[in-house]
Amino acid sequence: MSQLNDFIATYIARMPSIRWVDIVEILLIAFLMYHILVWVKNTRAWSLLKGIIVIAVFILIAAYFQMNTILWIVQNAFGVAVTAVVVILQPELRKALEELGQKNIISSIIPFETYRTSEEGRFSDKTINEITKACVEMGKVKTGALIVIEQNQSLSEYERTGIDVDGIVTSQLLINIFEKNTPLHDGAVIIRGNRITSATCYLPLSDNMALSKDLGTRHRAGVGISEATDSMTVIVSEETGKISVAYKGELERSLDGDRLKERLKSIQNKPEEEPKKRILWKGRSKSEK
Repeated sequence: MSQLNDFIATYIARMPSIRWVDIVEILLIAFLMYHILVWVKNTRAWSLLKGIIVIAVFILIAAYFQMNTILWIVQNAFGVAVTAVVVILQPELRKALEELGQKNIISSIIPFETYRTSEEGRFSDKTINEITKACVEMGKVKTGALIVIEQNQSLSEYERTGIDVDGIVTSQLLINIFEKNTPLHDGAVIIRGNRITSATCYLPLSDNMALSKDLGTRHRAGVGISEATDSMTVIVSEETGKISVAYKGELERSLDGDRLKERLKSIQNKPEEEPKKRILWKGRSKSEK
């Protein structure tokens, strides 16, 4: 028993002292590893990771049996393999870094940008009504439309591909822009706040193979911009007149006017009004006559 106590005492004595910084470091590493695994699981990097695991097992077998030729090839090809992985996963890595920059924890610590919010939110209720009215009217006559609504992430690089408009959002202006055979009808309209900044803008197309095959370029562009940025895109189909909304890479189809208003209000970021305190009359005090 004494030998066991001596062993435990010796083992504890050899253990380094644990500081609070070490605990924080362990928590940060665990947090980082968790988010890396979640990111890998939700992208095509998951298939690549499984392939890397198979290769790693093969290398361990080669090392155990001292297969020197295979080990020499692996050693000389390692640098090229790392570069190839970065090139293959470039879109996923870029998207992951963009999402990291959009986290509230980062923006609260490092205020890179000031959010353009007011008492109305990112845009007013009037803007929501005008967008909804325009989309419903265009849907009735099957006029195609592609409307991108900016949030926190700037859409300036896409604005530069179009023509400056800088007009207040109204249903009539949107309908006139997307009217067939007009100079501005082809491409996307970008809205920032309560103003239309530009029209005829080019958007990136989504390469999501899960999207329905009957979707055209307009819908794929709407989903593509929602994958690349945090914007919300409203699409009116030229073939069916149905309204769709693309947000965070997901497409919701066949919306009516009320549902479209709900989706727009979900990103309005309008401050909640403080409830007014009701003053109740408790009757006349004893001192009053």
